[in-house]
Amino acid sequence: MRVANYFSNNNIKIENRPLPKIGSGELLIRVQASGICGTDVLEWYRRGKTPLVLGHEIAGEIAEVGEDLGQYLKGQRVSASHHLPCGRCRFCLSGHQTTCDTLRRTHFEPGGFSQFLRLPAINVELGGVYSLPDNVSFEEATFVEPLACVLRAQRLSGMHSGKNVLILGCGISGILHIQLARLQGAALIVATDVVDYRLRLARRFGADLVIDAQTENLSDIFRKHNQGNLADLVIVSTGAKSAQLQAVQSVERGGCVFFFAATAEGVTIPVSINDLFWRNEVTLSSSYAATPQEHLQALKLISERKIRVKEMITHRFGLDKIQEGFRLVAEAKDSLKVIIEPNR
Repeated sequence: MRVANYFSNNNIKIENRPLPKIGSGELLIRVQASGICGTDVLEWYRRGKTPLVLGHEIAGEIAEVGEDLGQYLKGQRVSASHHLPCGRCRFCLSGHQTTCDTLRRTHFEPGGFSQFLRLPAINVELGGVYSLPDNVSFEEATFVEPLACVLRAQRLSGMHSGKNVLILGCGISGILHIQLARLQGAALIVATDVVDYRLRLARRFGADLVIDAQTENLSDIFRKHNQGNLADLVIVSTGAKSAQLQAVQSVERGGCVFFFAATAEGVTIPVSINDLFWRNEVTLSSSYAATPQEHLQALKLISERKIRVKEMITHRFGLDKIQEGFRLVAEAKDSLKVIIEPNR
């Protein structure tokens, strides 16, 4: 089979490898679509781990079924999780499933940017396989994982109907946050970015107001459109340091700043204990990954067309053009969602 072996964003080699052999309780998946995630292009995060085959936003068909898995059928259309929590440890039992040690050890073999992958028995056992409804295409199913992460983030942030929301960064995650916040009854959604193309997309997908983060005073504009108040919830969906600083300056008393995106390596920001916390009861929070339950909820929203995902796809490439896909995602300009089709 053919795989895309990642060395760096500018060095991805197409190689031939033997088909993974599956054992009892395992599945072999023929990958039909795999999304490029923003974390895939974080070169510092891969330091010391390369070369490797990336790709975790996958959908495909079961090509082979291991023993003791009678509930699965060859040819069945599925999405799957690469990370799964054990459900039994102190982290899982306290509601922090995505900090679970098992979740951080589980993975595909080799990864979604390959023609086939082996789904280990532990992934299957812990509920990481999701049968696709007939009305959900493979490319739409690549959004199950990123939308599940957005669902988890908004739940942990305390998002509910009537909140005024500020979303910094209008890439794939930012657009999903806009749609979900609208679905959950946000009173006002303001979105920022530094790329006109993405600001136009933010308005198209439900933002009430879009702001160029480089040229306008964010706090003043938000107050103007929110009866003099700042944001109840600020979601940071970009790794730009300037956005992290804007976030803590744009949250209202009693509000929450939710750091959703990873930054460049070593980024820190100054935070005033007195101004932000002491009298103002501001919460700073974050999340990582998602649980199987959140994946199923995401799949349901996609199937019911409550979250529009197909319109978010801007580029589709075969495995031979994956280098171009990584360039587009790393540049984060005139693209939104880039899909790789390994068996194209």
